[in-house]
Amino acid sequence: MLALRLTRSARPAVQLRRLLVAAASAGTGLLLLGTLGYALGHPDDPPAAALRLAWCAVPLAATVQFAVAVARTDPGTRPRPGLSAIGLGPARLMTISATTTALSTALGSMLALFFFLHLRGTITGMPFDGAGAQFLAADRPLPVAGALTLLALVPAAASLSVALVLRPREARPAQPGGARKAFGRFGAYGTGAMRETFGAYGRFGARLRRGPDDEGHGADGGAVATAAEQSPPRTAGPAPLPRNGDAPQGPDAQVALLPLTPGAPASPDRRPHPTAALPWGISTLAAGLAVEAYAGHTTATTDMPGGLTSGPLGVLLGWLLTAVGLALAGPGLTHVCGHLLQAVRPGALRLLAGRVLMEESSRIGRPLGIVCAVASAAYAMAALQNPDGPTFGPLTTLGALLVAGCTLATLLTAAVEAKHARADTTAALLRLGAPATMLRAAATLRAAALVALFAPLTLVVAALAAQPLTR
Repeated sequence: MLALRLTRSARPAVQLRRLLVAAASAGTGLLLLGTLGYALGHPDDPPAAALRLAWCAVPLAATVQFAVAVARTDPGTRPRPGLSAIGLGPARLMTISATTTALSTALGSMLALFFFLHLRGTITGMPFDGAGAQFLAADRPLPVAGALTLLALVPAAASLSVALVLRPREARPAQPGGARKAFGRFGAYGTGAMRETFGAYGRFGARLRRGPDDEGHGADGGAVATAAEQSPPRTAGPAPLPRNGDAPQGPDAQVALLPLTPGAPASPDRRPHPTAALPWGISTLAAGLAVEAYAGHTTATTDMPGGLTSGPLGVLLGWLLTAVGLALAGPGLTHVCGHLLQAVRPGALRLLAGRVLMEESSRIGRPLGIVCAVASAAYAMAALQNPDGPTFGPLTTLGALLVAGCTLATLLTAAVEAKHARADTTAALLRLGAPATMLRAAATLRAAALVALFAPLTLVVAALAAQPLTR
């Protein structure tokens, strides 16, 4: 009941995203039911029916990814202070998110079943002059158990994925010495155990050395203390900001060193660094391209959907490895793009755009890499279109539109999540006098930098992926 109340009382933007999830679920359910209809109409060709069912895994994965992205941006199930006192802890909120996702996807599955029965002529007669009777097996009885099993795949996979992603995670125990042995920002050795938010290193005097008689030692053997610990307690009232070129001194140092995310609690960083998976992504991408090149010399072929030419079976494995490699390398490439924006004496605009892009790389990097994988696959499919063969059928067109739409919607949803995450930072910059035009220019610069990096990469990967099949 609580999930239904939260679903009904959500804002229009949230309701629109949930309706899009229901529409994606309806499209995927219709593809699965179309596969069932093909199997009923061709009982003497089980391998072809199994191959069509295997192709449905791609839109199913895209729909589940979009449902997870929508659940992450749902403000009604976001943890807030005081909710645990009324029984709405992290585990309960995770359950509500999974239930809301299951309701949205179940609604889409019901719509898919209704439309499928309408196309078969079960409800109001055969529509479209019986055009769908052949590939939907309208003259054969529909197995109810099989249809319900296929329709339950999307709600089950989406709700389980949401529960897995949003499950409560316990904080990792602090390591001895209060710091971890790692290379930190700008090559500093011995970074602190606490995650440093945006703007923490924006001023001089962020870290000061204590004397040899003081207590507390850092990870490198020296004593480290912040300026806030050495300064006297701050008095009431706002402190004036230092002039350009002046280092904050005394009580003002504590105010100057505050991160630009007010109200954000300090918690240990449990997210891996965005560049941690970059070597694995590049290796997987290279392995996928190598498998495609090797498979071009083999003779074992498989049927492609629609009017595509048949190709070696290893090419499909290579495409899968290439897509996984782009998804793994996406966060790291986005982080590197933010680094490049700040290279060679950056001004305020490039520095702001680069720092925000580095901070958002873990959120938008993976959806961006998946969009590049889908775009490269679409480019390769266009190159492999057989002009003498049949054109794309209705189910193939629906599947392609579904995959492209879900991946783009996931990227836009991740961008909305990143915008909400930096709302406090944006408000702090506006209070400090930053013009709104500069913030919009920084957003435009970030988008242009990502296009300049990922567009050539997508074209190169697409050309190399299509080369084994065009010989």
